[in-house]
Amino acid sequence: MLDRIKASIPALPPAEQRVAKLLLADPRSFATLPVSELADRAHVSKPTVVRFCRSVGYDGLADFKLKLAGTVNEGVPFVHRAVDEDDKPGDLIVKVIDNAVAAMLKYRNNAAGHAFEQALTALTAAGQAGKRIEFYGVGNSGIVAQDAQHKFFRLGVHATAVSDGHVQVMAATMLGPGDCAVVISNSGRSRDLIDAADIARRKGATVIVITASGSPLAQLAQGNGQVLLAADHPEDFDRYSPMVSRLLHLTIIDILTTGVALRLGPALRPMMQEIKRNLRAKRYAAPG
Repeated sequence: MLDRIKASIPALPPAEQRVAKLLLADPRSFATLPVSELADRAHVSKPTVVRFCRSVGYDGLADFKLKLAGTVNEGVPFVHRAVDEDDKPGDLIVKVIDNAVAAMLKYRNNAAGHAFEQALTALTAAGQAGKRIEFYGVGNSGIVAQDAQHKFFRLGVHATAVSDGHVQVMAATMLGPGDCAVVISNSGRSRDLIDAADIARRKGATVIVITASGSPLAQLAQGNGQVLLAADHPEDFDRYSPMVSRLLHLTIIDILTTGVALRLGPALRPMMQEIKRNLRAKRYAAPG
């Protein structure tokens, strides 16, 4: 939100630019001060403050302050980065969704297309050659790995999700050239995942890492034909429940699934259609 407002300053009238600069100088105070105090500090009229809020895409000052609070608030540790203990359900809806949307848009703008190209090439080649595609994750990331396996096996490839550290080591040991290991981690510091990724790399498999850039796991994936799909987000993994990070990881899996499906081509469609027909047979008939 603050980045977007900063970028919009040149398009604003001079008076509204002063309001924007006041906001960027101290967002936390801006979210709590009354409109009269904001107008005095920016040397503008009270209607100008309201016009500024509307110029940058909000319904008015109240709506703007509510969204701003979700952006600058430190939040409740172990729950969610944007929320407060006294938030009402309406506040929670706005804050949680705005936090997720902002992270998604930031990722969309920063995602490395060349890294996805490398990952899609390796995964498609593995699928076409009947090689193994394995997804490794522990804890919350293990759930994402299961989602990835559920999406990929429908493409007719050999896809497996492994969330147990010991089994990951054994599975990685059995990989070879042409196979792919997709390693998913929020922190990038899990010893089990780092060990499994290192073993898979030494066995000649392509290791595709979905994690925070700069982490030990990310560093392991850089170079030597390995692929880093950096998923950076505002959550502190030591303090907050993994919400935004999980959504980013699931989105990355969706991008990979869609890309591989497109590259496998029309030959995939009859099988997908048959799967849909068979699934429809599992449903209860619609009421007459």
